[in-house]
Amino acid sequence: MSLEYYKKQMVDLRAKLQKEKDAKKKDNEYYARMVKFASTPSGKASYRKSKIDRAASHDRQIESIKRQIESCKDNIARERKRK
Repeated sequence: MSLEYYKKQMVDLRAKLQKEKDAKKKDNEYYARMVKFASTPSGKASYRKSKIDRAASHDRQIESIKRQIESCKDNIARERKRK
């Protein structure tokens, strides 16, 4: 693949990473609000569990994107070395 392809992929991955971080922040705020206004202790516990699970899901996705970025950096370095 060409160097331009990898550069475009890098831009796309960085945008995707930022989007995922924003989604994590938004979800955390949502669940914090739901915990605060839950009317029963079981409801609060349920929202807390959901908040933790959702944050973990976002963290896994963020780590995956970071690995893809590292792979893309390696590909760019390989392309530059080849030329």
